[in-house]
Amino acid sequence: MQRRLNIIVGSNHQHQRTKPSVIEKRRFSFMATKQKSRSKQAKSITLEGSTEIVTDFFKFAVNAILYHRNVYPADDFHMVKKYGQVVLVTQDLGLERYIDTVLAQVKEWLNSGSITQLVIAIVARESQLTLERWVFDIKLTLPPLATAESQSQSLPAPKPDSEIQSEIRAIIKQIISSNTFLPNLNEPTYFTVLAYTHDNPVTPAGDMSKPPSLWVDSDPLAIEQEKSQQVRLKSFDTQIHKIDAMVSYRHE
Repeated sequence: MQRRLNIIVGSNHQHQRTKPSVIEKRRFSFMATKQKSRSKQAKSITLEGSTEIVTDFFKFAVNAILYHRNVYPADDFHMVKKYGQVVLVTQDLGLERYIDTVLAQVKEWLNSGSITQLVIAIVARESQLTLERWVFDIKLTLPPLATAESQSQSLPAPKPDSEIQSEIRAIIKQIISSNTFLPNLNEPTYFTVLAYTHDNPVTPAGDMSKPPSLWVDSDPLAIEQEKSQQVRLKSFDTQIHKIDAMVSYRHE
């Protein structure tokens, strides 16, 4: 709501603003507070905003996994500050383009609500055995649409961005410290991205020599149940998307 200013035109034709009374001051203060409250409510997270947060998290999570699990050489990464801490991201342009292209498709699926799980599988080059599966379960928890009746009821307060960032930071820290609870990978490996859309796993077609333009049905690259150990990681929730994280590894 805009507040109209009262203007008096004097004999000297200069515009002057009337001095508000005490009552007007109080009323204006109340209106300003109300507008500020509405402004805060307008900053509640949207589906698109939540999708940006989740996609951004996947980018840094994938980079952290590739670095700390020695899938790519340490020299291929450089330090950046994110989530209030130092994280490592690839400076290999080919890998960077590949990850960005994969996540562009994941972002579309997040917006449409059609993706239920993202998996980073680490596979031994020689034996082709899956050594680790980093699993991120994705749940769309959209709040009900506001109606005329619900507008008069108290709605849940928006989740502070600082709280979401803190939850994400906790997961990244667990990935960084994964060498303390996962077996060492002492053989050459590569990684594969699996996306579950309506419970069907798909993976980018082709290899990483060029960005993927097509996703195809894929084997889930599961680890045999009797040889699999699991570590449940922390989760984060934007109030629109909830991400639960877990890593399973081969234990001979």
